[in-house]
Amino acid sequence: MAGETPAFWWRSDAGWPARCLFPAAALYGAVSRWRMDRGARVETGLPVICVGNFTVGGGGKTPTCLALAKAALAQGLRPGFVSRGHGGATRSAVLVDPEHHHAGLVGDEPMLLAHQAPTAVAVNRGEAAALLRAEGVDFIIMDDGFQSARLAVDFALLVVDAGRGIGNGRVLPAGPLRAPLIDQVRHADALLVVGKGAAGDEAIRRTARGGKPVFEAHLQAREPERLHGVPLFAFAGIADPAKFYRTLADLGLSVAGTRDFPDHHVFSGEEIAELKEAAARGGARLVTTAKDAARLRASRLGAEFLENTEVLEVDLVFEPHDLGRRFVRETLAAHRRRRSR
Repeated sequence: MAGETPAFWWRSDAGWPARCLFPAAALYGAVSRWRMDRGARVETGLPVICVGNFTVGGGGKTPTCLALAKAALAQGLRPGFVSRGHGGATRSAVLVDPEHHHAGLVGDEPMLLAHQAPTAVAVNRGEAAALLRAEGVDFIIMDDGFQSARLAVDFALLVVDAGRGIGNGRVLPAGPLRAPLIDQVRHADALLVVGKGAAGDEAIRRTARGGKPVFEAHLQAREPERLHGVPLFAFAGIADPAKFYRTLADLGLSVAGTRDFPDHHVFSGEEIAELKEAAARGGARLVTTAKDAARLRASRLGAEFLENTEVLEVDLVFEPHDLGRRFVRETLAAHRRRRSR
């Protein structure tokens, strides 16, 4: 299961459901292609790197954004994040204050990003970029938004999870692709493959065939040793919960049980009680992701629940380590070229 997405999206042989949805997928793909080719892009006046992925749901965008911000800071820049704020209730542009806002208002990902650098959330990403510019930001990292083509972008970095790939390779709603693969590759500047696995091979082949460079990175857990030697009950409301469970297993941790929730899920009191009971039955310790923790902190009950729940934090590590700085430099150079035309 991949969050809320249909199981046939992630099978190589999608069968009759995908065939039945072909007309809708063809229409969706045509609209996405038009938007990427001709959509009106807002000029921010600042260098912009967009971190997107081929499919709906997770792929490693948020850890990549955080790693790029560190690389920008190391080069003396003041980066800021633009986000759509999925899962948040706000409809107006908001500069995220991690001390006073919560995930229910601005979304779980912006709450994580805001601890690293100024973060603006808006349905209209141009308004979010304007907020950042007013804050003195001089380098914008756009979390998602590659296919919607709302901002003028200097460097488009697509991220793919090597263990998840692009599913059946079909466009929504017949598959998980947000636009035809060939069109996405055409508008991308590079592909970043996160982790190991054969599922990402098709994306790698098509990107390389399109003449775009392919790079690698991996996720590294923070202080996993504190979780060794005890059974764990893992739960996650992210796009690909199985990825979180695989990470725990790869760290040599003992996973006694799991429970999946939809992406950006808001936990109810009843669900929290059920999680406590399930862990207690197995004598296990509860463990979840940083994104889930950000949403739980939005309520008093969730915050209390987190006091007895472990949170596995992860960082993205570029291979080689200076790759993030290279992406920043290429974004700056592309911005200068574009502005001089």
